[in-house]
Amino acid sequence: MSLSVCEEKVYHEIFVEHATNLRNFIYYKCGDLKIAEDITQDSFVKLWQNCSKVIYDKVRSYLYTIAMNQFRNEIEHQKVVLKFESRQTKRHDSENPQHLLEQEEFRQRLEAAISDLPESQRTVFLMSRIDKKKYREIAEELGVSVKTIEKRMHQALGQLRKIHKKI
Repeated sequence: MSLSVCEEKVYHEIFVEHATNLRNFIYYKCGDLKIAEDITQDSFVKLWQNCSKVIYDKVRSYLYTIAMNQFRNEIEHQKVVLKFESRQTKRHDSENPQHLLEQEEFRQRLEAAISDLPESQRTVFLMSRIDKKKYREIAEELGVSVKTIEKRMHQALGQLRKIHKKI
């Protein structure tokens, strides 16, 4: 007999087991903790709303699929927002427009540099720098050797240094 996702106890266990990893997964994709938390919460709401349709053994796959779809929608939404803000910024000259422009350009370059890293390097970089995990912990979580983690981190830092020198 399979467990029912609609049972509160089972649903709670699913939440405890998957929420943090799902949030981190989305966070590593987008780099914004608030967005990652919102997407995670929305994914669990959709799971609850569709609990009778979801097979217990497929819960993880369902959650990650919902989260990725919401992440893609969020990216499209952010593009629209940035376009609008860009127009608004052009209309309103702030106190020091040159400083604001330089600051925004630097932020964009930094975000682009991190997002341009290969996913394996970006994941290791963010797990190390954001989650403050040790290489051994990252290796265990990703199922690779510590040497692989060291190599990915070295490559990520090297790539970020090259981009920093260009700035």
